[in-house]
Amino acid sequence: MSCSEPSRDAATNHDVAAGQLDVGPPLLGTVTASSAAYPSSHVDDSNAANPNDPEQLSRVVSGPPYSVFTPGMKRYIIIMVTFTSFISPMTANIYFPALVPIAVDLDVSIGLINLTVTTFMIFQGIAPTLVGDFGDMAGRRPAFVIALAIYLVVNIGLALQKNFAALLVLRMLQSAGSSGTLALGFAVVADVAVSAERGKYMGIVGAGINVGPALSPVLGGILAQYLGWRSIFWFCCIVTACLLIPYILLVPETARNVVGNGSIPPRWINMTLLDFIRQRRHPVPLADRPQPPKTKIRFPNPLRTLSVVLEKDLSLILAYTAILYVVFIMIVATLSTIFTDIYHLNELQIGLCYLPYGVGCCTASILQGHLLDWNYRRTARKIGFTIDYRRGDDLSKFPIEQARLYPMAPMVALGVCTVIAYGWVLEYRLPLAVPLVLIFFVGLFVVGSFSILSTLIMDLYPQAPATAVAAVNLVRCLFGAAVMVFIESMMVRLGRGWNFTFWALLVVVTSPTMLMVLRWGPGWREARRLRLAKKRAQHEEEREAREQAAAGQRQEVPGEGNEHDNHDNHDDRDPGQLVNPDSSTKNN
Repeated sequence: MSCSEPSRDAATNHDVAAGQLDVGPPLLGTVTASSAAYPSSHVDDSNAANPNDPEQLSRVVSGPPYSVFTPGMKRYIIIMVTFTSFISPMTANIYFPALVPIAVDLDVSIGLINLTVTTFMIFQGIAPTLVGDFGDMAGRRPAFVIALAIYLVVNIGLALQKNFAALLVLRMLQSAGSSGTLALGFAVVADVAVSAERGKYMGIVGAGINVGPALSPVLGGILAQYLGWRSIFWFCCIVTACLLIPYILLVPETARNVVGNGSIPPRWINMTLLDFIRQRRHPVPLADRPQPPKTKIRFPNPLRTLSVVLEKDLSLILAYTAILYVVFIMIVATLSTIFTDIYHLNELQIGLCYLPYGVGCCTASILQGHLLDWNYRRTARKIGFTIDYRRGDDLSKFPIEQARLYPMAPMVALGVCTVIAYGWVLEYRLPLAVPLVLIFFVGLFVVGSFSILSTLIMDLYPQAPATAVAAVNLVRCLFGAAVMVFIESMMVRLGRGWNFTFWALLVVVTSPTMLMVLRWGPGWREARRLRLAKKRAQHEEEREAREQAAAGQRQEVPGEGNEHDNHDNHDDRDPGQLVNPDSSTKNN
């Protein structure tokens, strides 16, 4: 391997020393031996706010940028993704205040209505494995548009249905359409943001997701009480249409295997409507445009998520995330029935009780984003690591586990204490203000903790971030659905105080798994990098052999245009080479 061969690390996108092969989503360019030295001493003056500030570390200017989208366009993309990601938690929680009216109107028991909650969670875990794999393969835009279109049509059906069977089936499809946006939203962050600033953008998207538990129960209570429960689904339909139209018109493709760092013109299926019209009016000759890899569109394979689940470090993080998620969903799902029993509240008042929880979740997402970025810089400064804000960092040389997990430790400790206190406050039926205050801190500490773990998952599996987030969603939602089946019986047998204490102590007992990730995680990550490097090299050799064989056949049969089939799911060309050399910035 020559000194100028590009790095293959998709999310880190940093150059590597000569003779060392790196894998993952590509750097999208080439580097020289001089720029491969580590750490770098080159400074990008355009990004350095204050060269005398020790917080401002050196920036490398050689090679193409990690993303050519301007800061304004990045913000627009993240804002749209944030609103889109809001749909799934909104759909799950806006339904809770209407459980009793729906049961009465359809003449079924509360137990059967709760079954629609369980099946919703099951599909909430399964659907992102399909949508995430499709998004990694075909691009984020087609996946977003298809998911939102399905969601839009299903909400019309839910608003018009008149029996329980239709409600049950359509709620499953509603979950499938809405939950796919979660995996895609975090994947877009990985597409456009380097690791050093990823926490900030993850915090913004996470805040949008966590607004759902805050606002949607209030909206659901108001709609159910004054307009009837069917108005909930009409509201979801209207919100989706308001997002789908600007998404089709303006939001660009970001998937790095499709548009590289954003400088590769997308295929027609990945174009915005305005880009499509512009290209039809001013076509660019095909020979003058850099081409993305030819991708064979196949049916999404949910089993690809197992490639994430079976990794040693990732499996430990997924299991711990699932336990934290159970604490989260247990409080959200039981709040309505517990508060109705203790404080005798109506639907609207129950919806308002979710506000402190949602505010805590949103606060946690924003604060943990800035906290992660700060600790990333702090960790880099301690080890003498040079942050490359232009092209992204080579995480094979950086202890990303420390940078992400260290800030989580105090949040988990405080979250455990708050959950225990919350359970015993309910057990002794203290005034309403007390559990409401505790709900805020549960959202702040518990949700903040598993948001940090979601960021770490994307850092550890950069080659398919949507699939990685889908794995998080799959494990935690299936585990949460299983727990919800017997959570009521646990409440009855253990009591509210001991039930919440049990789950809080389970978090404590399983916390040493994160110490295992800190201790052995870097070694497991390096072994995975080398394994994927070997696999990619083999694919490259097979591709070259096929091209040589096809070229030989064309020479033997002159005049016959014999196109060879691509039997791989993806073109094995290094996406790091997919850069428009004349493009350094994409304007709004």
